[in-house]
Amino acid sequence: MSNPIIRKHYSIKADITLFQGDRLELLNEIKKTGDHAELIVTSPPYNVGKEYEEQTSLEEYIQGQRHTIEACVNVLSSTGSICWQVGHYIEGSGTDKEAFPLDLVLYPIFKSFGLKLRNRIIWHFGHGLHEKVRFSGRHETILWFTHPSSDYTFNLDQIRIPQKYPGKRSYSGPNAGKPSGNPLGKNPSDVWEIPNVKANHVEKTIHPCQFPIGLIEMLVLSMTNERDLVIDPYIGVGSTAVASYRHKRRCAGSDIEKEYLKIARERVIQEHKGTLRTRPMNKPVHNPNPNTKVASIPPEWEDGTEDHSGQLGFDDIY
Repeated sequence: MSNPIIRKHYSIKADITLFQGDRLELLNEIKKTGDHAELIVTSPPYNVGKEYEEQTSLEEYIQGQRHTIEACVNVLSSTGSICWQVGHYIEGSGTDKEAFPLDLVLYPIFKSFGLKLRNRIIWHFGHGLHEKVRFSGRHETILWFTHPSSDYTFNLDQIRIPQKYPGKRSYSGPNAGKPSGNPLGKNPSDVWEIPNVKANHVEKTIHPCQFPIGLIEMLVLSMTNERDLVIDPYIGVGSTAVASYRHKRRCAGSDIEKEYLKIARERVIQEHKGTLRTRPMNKPVHNPNPNTKVASIPPEWEDGTEDHSGQLGFDDIY
């Protein structure tokens, strides 16, 4: 692609719009042009007190999300999709903690605008804060909505993954003896195992909760076509912009943090130059070599100086 056209205010001619300000202002700009999004994908603040959000009551948070969702629906094309990626809102601390799954809290809002849920995609990852009074959270949810019509964009062939048993053959019927799978690969299902962007992840920036680019690529490739518009109302450091530009889609996003948008712009430019380091979309999750030091049991745990009563080992299971 040619040098990316990056604008601060929305233009149909721009490859990338990085708008500093409220997401409703950007969505209103887009609405005034008459343009429509084929995909709106975002991860809104979870109202847990991160540096980029102002924590409010759960009721106020839900009302703010309603305004955002309504503005998104107003610029969604008739064949378009909305993918809302959320985790949990947590109240309290210690044993008083209570989790509110935001996908269940927000689902009625989307339904109130006449949208239809196509999938509840589970994004599973292996790293995060370890809990002591409940199980450690290792997944978040992507709600995929479209208009009720069956005429929505879905390009499954663009995201198929290798067959587990490509040599499997049909055993009966008119296709008996022929390969039973699709030569392009299988449907990746609604559970995606993609590492989250933490610590030494190749894509890590200063943002505490950024999207892995591969996650967005899955949605961009399957739910849009070239030159379609992708909108991210909370674009942060621009993972959605990079994924969109990589696959020749237009993108518009907003954020209130100027520093995040500077990083987003630089990442798009690096993507254009071919210097941006990213994790490949379908790269398998790494399993450590059990013979390495970091994957071995520490000597302190083997000589009895540490108490591990109650922990299951392989002998306990098998």
